[in-house]
Amino acid sequence: MDWLSFETEVIYWRGPSPFFYAPLPATVAAGVAQVARQVSYGWGMIPVEVELNGVRFTTALFPKDGTYYLPLKNAVRREAGVTAGDVIKVDMKVVASSS
Repeated sequence: MDWLSFETEVIYWRGPSPFFYAPLPATVAAGVAQVARQVSYGWGMIPVEVELNGVRFTTALFPKDGTYYLPLKNAVRREAGVTAGDVIKVDMKVVASSS
């Protein structure tokens, strides 16, 4: 899959393990869903390479509420200078699972 670019708003999820996420827009999520079976390594997790404000990192999307959520670790958020409520531009590429 080629690099995808999109904008989304960072959300803060107050669950048992609070975390920040970037929900994928519906059109991007639909494209990811088309390749999900080929790249998922379990529980619907989709490995991705991401660039956010010049910070490049790897993580895994997970399905939630009809889309996928992109987790944003605190170290990434701090370096990229983003927090809840910010609208961010994400460049992302789905990658083959390493398992």
